[in-house]
Amino acid sequence: MEKVEFFLENLSYLWSYTGFANVELGNVLMTIVGCIFIYLAVAKHFEPMLLIPIGFGILVGNIPFPLEAGLRIGIYEDGSVLNILYSGVKQGWYPPLIFLGIGAMTDFSALIANPKLVLVGAAAQFGIFGAYAIALALGFDPLEAGAIGIIGGADGPTAIFLSSKLAPHLMGAIAVAAYSYMALIPVFQPPIMKMLTTDKERRIKMKAPGAVSKKQKVIFPIMGLILTTWIIPSGLPLLGMLFFGNILKECGVCKRLADTAKGPLIDIVTILLGFTVGCSTQASTFLTIESLEIFGLGALSFLIATASGVLFVKFFNLFLKEENKINPLIGNAGVSAVPDAARISQEVGLRYDSTNYLLMHAMGPNVAGVIGSAVAAGVLLAFLG
Repeated sequence: MEKVEFFLENLSYLWSYTGFANVELGNVLMTIVGCIFIYLAVAKHFEPMLLIPIGFGILVGNIPFPLEAGLRIGIYEDGSVLNILYSGVKQGWYPPLIFLGIGAMTDFSALIANPKLVLVGAAAQFGIFGAYAIALALGFDPLEAGAIGIIGGADGPTAIFLSSKLAPHLMGAIAVAAYSYMALIPVFQPPIMKMLTTDKERRIKMKAPGAVSKKQKVIFPIMGLILTTWIIPSGLPLLGMLFFGNILKECGVCKRLADTAKGPLIDIVTILLGFTVGCSTQASTFLTIESLEIFGLGALSFLIATASGVLFVKFFNLFLKEENKINPLIGNAGVSAVPDAARISQEVGLRYDSTNYLLMHAMGPNVAGVIGSAVAAGVLLAFLG
């Protein structure tokens, strides 16, 4: 009899450690969200390299276990493996490394050939400051509002970098919102682009961009670094790594370093960043009214950014000669989702004119948006940090 009691007692003790004994409704809801992310990545091909790590991370982060047991396996438990990996997010290590890889992958030729397109990229950043103002009106403090507003740049690493400095307690919701809206660009942007443009405007054919020399490509990251960081030094961690990666690519004598930055390095950091961000969405800390407000404000910020880019092009065209007019469909590419936003410009343009190729033109404001979102983050950090 004693052996039976001992066995039942141990069985009960083991049961108390299982996920089934500790599950809450929030764990189930977040598990469903993680599965939806994975479905969108696999079935719909929405940013799979982002949504797969984040989605699976959500599953891992919401495995129920007894916190009081001191197992040190959760992402918020000091000394756990996940907590150590999450330090790259909390301390802002991962985003600059991502920017190094982005710089090594990015060709700024379209922007160099047509410098006025930088204004389109700048106009799209209005979504950041528009959402900042709305967040303030809803009762968020200035630091939280600044971190939420950056979602409008559609740049996950920038959103993580800024929120880690201004509002670490909101970083999980902000990061997931930023990456979610990056993945949903094909859903969000086309209706806005169509609504704000006329049929005639959608058929505007732009001049082919001029040739860009190697010398110009090498000078650009040097001048870009000086012009941006001397004005906004607080953007140095992101902008410095972006332009460093780009000069590795364009100088022609650091191929191995450029290949490492745009290949294995950015892949490793993307895996760690996406997975740990997903793990940070534990139901107990993530499922709050505040998180829902952040998702709503993030969507609004993204929509404002898209509309601002399109409307700015329409306004700018009033001052341009007929042969120099810009197709407003590339205005959406001012958000910093490279190259997906530029692809949307191309796809929407081809629906109205199968001979109108906008991709190369759209890459101008698209890469300008990368710089613009980093500059906007630097501005917010300087004023609020």
